Amino acid sequence: MAGRINDEDVKAVRDAVPIDAVVSEYLQLRNAGGGNLKGLCPFHDEKSPSFQVSPSKGLFHCFGCQEGGDTLTFVMKVDHLTFSEAVERLAAQAGITLRYEEGGYNPSHQRGERIRLVEAHKIAADWYTEQLATSPEADAGRQFLAERGFDQAAAQHFSVGYSPQGWDHLTRFLRGKGFTDKELLLSGLSQEGRRGPIDRFRGRLMWPIRDIGGEVVGFGARKLYEADNGPKYLNTPETAIYKKSQVLYGIDLAKKDIAKASRAVVVEGYTDVMACHLAGVTTAIATCGTAFGGEHIKILRRLLMDNGSARVIFTFDGDAAGQKAALRAFEDDQKFAAETYIAIAPDGMDPCDLRLIKGDEAVADLVEPRTPLFEFALRQIVVRYDLDTPGGRAAALDEAAPIVARIKNSGAQHEVAVQLAGMLGILDTQFVVKRVAQLARWARDRGGKGPAPAGRGPQQPYEAAPRPAASGPALTLRNPVYATERELLKLALQRPELVSPAFDAYGVDEFTAAPYAAVRQAVMDAGGAEWGLQDAQEYLIRVREAAPDDTVRAMVTELAVEPIMRRTVDEVYAGTVLVQVRRRAVERRVRDVQSQLTRLGAGGDQAQLAAVQNELWVLQQYDQALREHGAAAL
Repeated sequence: MAGRINDEDVKAVRDAVPIDAVVSEYLQLRNAGGGNLKGLCPFHDEKSPSFQVSPSKGLFHCFGCQEGGDTLTFVMKVDHLTFSEAVERLAAQAGITLRYEEGGYNPSHQRGERIRLVEAHKIAADWYTEQLATSPEADAGRQFLAERGFDQAAAQHFSVGYSPQGWDHLTRFLRGKGFTDKELLLSGLSQEGRRGPIDRFRGRLMWPIRDIGGEVVGFGARKLYEADNGPKYLNTPETAIYKKSQVLYGIDLAKKDIAKASRAVVVEGYTDVMACHLAGVTTAIATCGTAFGGEHIKILRRLLMDNGSARVIFTFDGDAAGQKAALRAFEDDQKFAAETYIAIAPDGMDPCDLRLIKGDEAVADLVEPRTPLFEFALRQIVVRYDLDTPGGRAAALDEAAPIVARIKNSGAQHEVAVQLAGMLGILDTQFVVKRVAQLARWARDRGGKGPAPAGRGPQQPYEAAPRPAASGPALTLRNPVYATERELLKLALQRPELVSPAFDAYGVDEFTAAPYAAVRQAVMDAGGAEWGLQDAQEYLIRVREAAPDDTVRAMVTELAVEPIMRRTVDEVYAGTVLVQVRRRAVERRVRDVQSQLTRLGAGGDQAQLAAVQNELWVLQQYDQALREHGAAAL
């Protein structure tokens, strides 16, 4: 893998691709005044546009859901990409060759290799699809699909294809497209034969597996002929672009609806995904030849904006293997903030069979949350013990109580503990409740900290003692103090030339609202507002990067995009705002000093008393100068 992308190249990508050009591919933008554009937010449902784009600053911000950032942030959020993936995608659009820090310039064969492998898969997917649609040999594949309720339109929607039975049909076709034998072997589309590369997939129904960005990175292949001695399902081997633990079949089709509905349905196979989507369950996805695990959870968490209101529904066969898969999924349950459920169809049918026999409505009904995953896990434990004996009940409690103790919500934990007592036939309900609570407390103690509140991930603490916390009082702008502080920060971010260098002398404590104090700290950590005189866009990037967490970063973006509350923004207006903030800080300090004088009283230390009196006099003189001379006294 190449290393970290060179900072200069990242900046070049930001500069080369205007944010309004990128955003307008996803939503309609219209003039919002002040050089800004507005439209309906792609990240939440709204009827009136609160999503604003500032082309001059290269930033966007939604005043409804508080999402915001630069061009790269937008691409990451809207297409659910990593930072590197977003940079590489925009660089490809702009024709920029990226350099990577580790090892100097990015080795062309590495970056070029990924491009070539993805291109080979794209061409192969199209070729397989054409074979299924037109080749007489593919009749077995078409019949397989038809028997499961999938017509030609369904096959085309999911780009299902067919690989001919010959030894090297695809290999020869890709060679004709200019791909080398080495590239074909590296891609996993071909494998070594006695006389050179041959097709890996032969005589099989082909499902293209796409990454979250929609690029084909591998295939799942289903056996069609009895003479085929291979496994029922054969997947692409691990390659530079395909890691089975990091891909989910159908994620490219389901991602927008998963994010919108805050719900995902995990099924077991490719035909189950097809059946769900065709039945209207467009949030269905499946793993690709491996168990659902930690890397898959990371993908879903990014889509779900993982919180307590999100839902993940697992569908498994009702047989022993399906039950085992469900229990294995429960082991990873605590990595979700989302609530997890299990859905098992009557008679153990999978979604594909259920749709075929009972129709689309039965599939839609199946995936409505039924049984919490932890409840299913408890029942699987309880049935293994003889609950007619005290020893059996005690042993079942020993195994089941730790599961209940892992439930995230404390209220739900208490209720399930009561249910567990009933399931086990233990009359002393409070004994079970206390046992579960004790286990939960021990688990927290071992971790050193209590669990995060339900629906919230761990919060990043501020490291330095003087650094302000981002939380604080409600920021009602009817409060003139908050309104003025907000206006000064907007000036510092949007028009630094009007408030520099005076602004950089302002202390963090001059901002009474904690979120505003955190933004002031971020400006300071980024090198001060004077930095904005050199490169306005790079300055905003530096401030956003200096923000200690996403909350402060969002506030920076919001203040950088929000219009300044004055039609004529000039040095006079900026000076007025600077003076208002400073005078209020002086007034607060005067009150503190006067309180200190009162505490010292007449019998206090005379030297200390004189020093405090002198400070009060200096403050009063400074306040008078600010009143009389305005910004000139700063």
